Amino acid sequence: MLRLPALFTVPGDALTGAAAMGARPNSRTLLAIGSSLCLYEAGMALNDWADREEDAAERPHRPIPSGRIRPGAALAAAGALTAVGLALAARAGRPALAVAAPLAATVWAYDLGLKHTPAGPVAMAGARTLDLLLGAAATKGRTREALPSAALLGAHTLAVTTVSRDETQGGRPLAPLAALAATALLTHLTTRPPAGPGEAATRGLPGTTPHTAPTPSPSTAVTTSVPRPSSTPHTTASPRLRLTALSPPSSPHPTPLPPGTTLRTALALLYASTAGRPYLHATLNPSPPLTQRAVGGGIRAMIPLQAALSARSGANLTALAIAALGPLAARFAKKVSVT
Repeated sequence: MLRLPALFTVPGDALTGAAAMGARPNSRTLLAIGSSLCLYEAGMALNDWADREEDAAERPHRPIPSGRIRPGAALAAAGALTAVGLALAARAGRPALAVAAPLAATVWAYDLGLKHTPAGPVAMAGARTLDLLLGAAATKGRTREALPSAALLGAHTLAVTTVSRDETQGGRPLAPLAALAATALLTHLTTRPPAGPGEAATRGLPGTTPHTAPTPSPSTAVTTSVPRPSSTPHTTASPRLRLTALSPPSSPHPTPLPPGTTLRTALALLYASTAGRPYLHATLNPSPPLTQRAVGGGIRAMIPLQAALSARSGANLTALAIAALGPLAARFAKKVSVT
């Protein structure tokens, strides 16, 4: 019921939020991660409780329809996990609680009413966006600088959730095709150098240098002799121009890539591969099995996307730590379904 493989996609939200703020993870970041994990699992339990009748017809193997878990126990677990998640956010500070409260409300609203409406994918995207901002608020007490990264992660979540609406029936290639296009766009945006308030270019993070005007090289110096008046009154001095040619300018050295560019690009390509291939397969054959694989691939792709966004913010060690969660998620996905 708790979908352990999907749980590995959660810590990267808070870590990416901290990276977007130009800060190292601290104890408050860890509290935000704990809060995110609790709220995420609360949503999983609440989802199964809300869908128990639908799952009985379409997915009888799930915990509640199969009788392994009672509906009341799932609902109680959702309530308890939500309370613990909010308590952890409160320990991280008032700014973190101010983000966690609407995050919890969004999770409950999605599972209890919005999931089967056109607003469902938007609500899920909003939850992931808030989850990243929770890490920023807990770490630094504000969120403005993390908004660009949160928007990119929210856009990916919107695409995945839209595809997931057909995972039990399939038959519509438009949703995975749109998700494939969104993945290409997000890959392009993630590989671009960061710019703007709160990004690495304005924070002096590794790989950035202040812009200075070029200094003229002495090898291009030009001297001009000024005509002197002649000492002889009847003689007119002709103006003279003397060009002093020094050694030719040396060829400029190629500008080295900023630190982290290669890592950011590699992680962005890993994201594109993880999400793009199953989206393409579902576009060509929108059957339920391939659509479910596309959803699973989109969920797992959140990990390299979070890592790429962290590397884009200049936090290379954080990016590597997040990326290390990917193999663990893939390993557990072979035993437990992500969806």
